[in-house]
Amino acid sequence: MTPPQADRTSAEAHHPAAAEAIQSLDPLADAQAELANLKAQNTDLADQYLRAQADVQNARRRADEDISKARKFAVEGFADSLLPVLDSLEAGLAIPNATIEQIREGSEATLRQLKSALERNKVVEIAPPAGTKFDPHHHQAISVVPAEQEANTVVTVLQKGYLIADRVLRPALVTVTAPK
Repeated sequence: MTPPQADRTSAEAHHPAAAEAIQSLDPLADAQAELANLKAQNTDLADQYLRAQADVQNARRRADEDISKARKFAVEGFADSLLPVLDSLEAGLAIPNATIEQIREGSEATLRQLKSALERNKVVEIAPPAGTKFDPHHHQAISVVPAEQEANTVVTVLQKGYLIADRVLRPALVTVTAPK
């Protein structure tokens, strides 16, 4: 049996019409091969797309779960740091005949515990000293009083304010000086 290339060459030499038919078949075969190649690439790309889509959905689902858990347990550390304060208050109330001095000492110790727990959780006190420039981002002016100090400075703090992680939880309620 002769190879196909040899058959084609001999057919082209003897029959010009056959040569044209064989040449016209070559582009068709090439186009079919290209089509098969493109279909394979398309299938591969479609598969890659579906996998990427699934990866994105899985990442989104995991992120949503992480956010949900973070919200659910966000106060866990804060609550854990307040439990010793609760224990101290309960222990102080359990003393049946405590003297005023004992109650005061216990209250001061419990207050220190509470302040420490707040600081560990990034809750910082806003208590501007007298003469501090009024800051509307951290202070809330309750009243304006005439004073010898420069205008718009803090005279007294009526109620302390608090920041939590550099965000105002509650502004300090202050009295400020009136413009002269």
